[in-house]
Amino acid sequence: MGLEAGRGDELARLAQPLLAGLDAAQRAREQGLTACRRTIRACGLAIRAVHRGEPDAVVRRTAEAEEALREAQEALRPHPRVAHAGFLHDAEKEYAEAILTAALVDGRPLAGAEEIGVGTAAWFGGLAEAASELRRHLLDRVRAGELERGEELLGAMEDVYDLLVTVDYPDALTGGLRRITDALRAVLERSRADVTTTVMQARLQAALEAHRPEGAT
Repeated sequence: MGLEAGRGDELARLAQPLLAGLDAAQRAREQGLTACRRTIRACGLAIRAVHRGEPDAVVRRTAEAEEALREAQEALRPHPRVAHAGFLHDAEKEYAEAILTAALVDGRPLAGAEEIGVGTAAWFGGLAEAASELRRHLLDRVRAGELERGEELLGAMEDVYDLLVTVDYPDALTGGLRRITDALRAVLERSRADVTTTVMQARLQAALEAHRPEGAT
């Protein structure tokens, strides 16, 4: 019994720095989670602004998203185990999606992962989600009679899909990219069918108009 009497002080000494580390990790986790939620919300608003044709709002919302994302990354940098829990990856993916969606819609060059400050898996995932987002814009353009623009957007979706199917690595490295790519394939097939049907209808209508007798109503 006498030999064990001093264990309390010894255990406290050993545990103190470990508990301090856990406290720091917990504070970083809470700060990171809050910042990631702000990032995702701002990205959603940015994508909505893209579809609404509100460029000023796109710039403002993506700036808000970047600020929040950098805060999360900085808070979690000293705690890699917390950083890899998943929520930071999700925020980075959403940010990449917002940036890439705006670029695809505007016809601007796409920014790479390093340029926008996100991980490889997050960039690929964001690219896949951005291509899926093009469907909404594509349908808007087709409904407005802008068939050529609709075909251009469809081509961009196809180019993204053609790239993503070549990324053949385990999900642990790509963040579940295979599943996201499969979802994109379904979106792409529906979009291709929609564009094809609309183009064929437009050509038929044009042919009928060309052969309509003069003065016919």
